[in-house]
Amino acid sequence: MSANTLNSTTCNNSAPVGRPRAFDLETALQKALEVFWQKGYEGASLPDLTEAMGINKPSLYAAFGNKEQLFLKAIERYENRPSAFFYPSMAEPTAYRVAERILLGAAAEHSNPQHPPGCLMVQGALACSDSGQSVKDALIARRKAGFEQLVQRFEQAKAAGDLPADADPQGLAGFIITVLQGLSVQATNGACAEQLHNIARTALKAFPQPQA
Repeated sequence: MSANTLNSTTCNNSAPVGRPRAFDLETALQKALEVFWQKGYEGASLPDLTEAMGINKPSLYAAFGNKEQLFLKAIERYENRPSAFFYPSMAEPTAYRVAERILLGAAAEHSNPQHPPGCLMVQGALACSDSGQSVKDALIARRKAGFEQLVQRFEQAKAAGDLPADADPQGLAGFIITVLQGLSVQATNGACAEQLHNIARTALKAFPQPQA
């Protein structure tokens, strides 16, 4: 899932009198991402967002559209951050290594003290009301796309003889996604990096080992 590049990194200082002064769009978006990550879509109020971003409501609307559009832009930034691990894992040489990188990557990232715990893709739409249904649907679609790509990767591994002939790519992908989401929940409940790592390693014992 590729990120849509923003048209400009700053607002124009030559705006008419009365327009809010210039600010850096990328920095503001990163701040919004952190608020959504910590509070979820519903929990993040417009005052929370504007305060963190250092802008007022008119500037937020002018630069990002409404709250929903801002959230979706934040999701794109989240998926393409340098420490993202899910899609890069698909390039690993074996199915086991794919699963290992995903789960150990999640254990490390979900407990990283440099940002809120857990996964924004999981936390972002928890407890969404009817007004947030479109956001919830967008996240479901993104998670489904990730699941389908993982299924395809495991199907390739099975065809190549890397997985047993009786392996179920959909079942294995569902297993990894379920553990991945569980790690996020555990992290938000306060589990430390060591605890998450142990959970990931335990789950990997159930995954088929590379074929000789």
